[in-house]
Amino acid sequence: MLPKQRRQKIFELIREDGNAKVLNLSRIFKVTEVTIRQDLEKLEEEGLIVREHGGAHLKDIGMSVRNIELLSKEHMSEKEAIARKAVALINDGDTIILDSGSTVTEIAKQISGFKNLTVITNALNIALILGADPEINLILTGGEFKAPTLSLTGQKAADSLEGLHVDKLFLATAGITLKSGLTYPSISDIVVKRAMIESADVVYLAADSSKIGKSSFASLGALSLIDFLITDSNIEADFKELFQRHDVKLIIA
Repeated sequence: MLPKQRRQKIFELIREDGNAKVLNLSRIFKVTEVTIRQDLEKLEEEGLIVREHGGAHLKDIGMSVRNIELLSKEHMSEKEAIARKAVALINDGDTIILDSGSTVTEIAKQISGFKNLTVITNALNIALILGADPEINLILTGGEFKAPTLSLTGQKAADSLEGLHVDKLFLATAGITLKSGLTYPSISDIVVKRAMIESADVVYLAADSSKIGKSSFASLGALSLIDFLITDSNIEADFKELFQRHDVKLIIA
């Protein structure tokens, strides 16, 4: 891996988890701790992170958590369009899981007027959005708090989903390719997302078109794990044809 590519992957990890240790990064990327410190120094010079003893943390993460606000603000019009399509798939009486992330947060913002809806989520910001609706039975998972995504993650979060059955899952991703499948920056999320998928009758992947063709650090598995991909109209024709040839059902917002 080239140094620039490694630094990008390191930043993706820190942006997802909020912080990282030099020792862990050295093991993950199989380079020396000196090399990792140089990478972190470069990322700090670019204004992306703040170095600390033994590692680094994401810049401005404290303000984001205090304001209960996700850092990601990219492709918001596309995410809002995807959310409208997703909400149209929900029915009164459904039991659904809402994954954490900016696109699924937009889905939560548009959920209203349903009767007897049960929502399970690992996202604290989504819980605050939906918690005041008397027609929503809201269930929050346990787990370890991850500041950048305002979410609960890890094995405890996955264990809290064991034995549950839901009608629909609205899943997030960081990258989608045919070769790597669904990919994410954080390893701790993989076990949670697998538990979500195992609980659901129908899995909708909600992802804007900028995620298509990109691969992140950790792979969840093949695209066959999902039933539908909800994306925006900016999806390239080549990708659309490729997905259709591999039996990925597309819902275009």
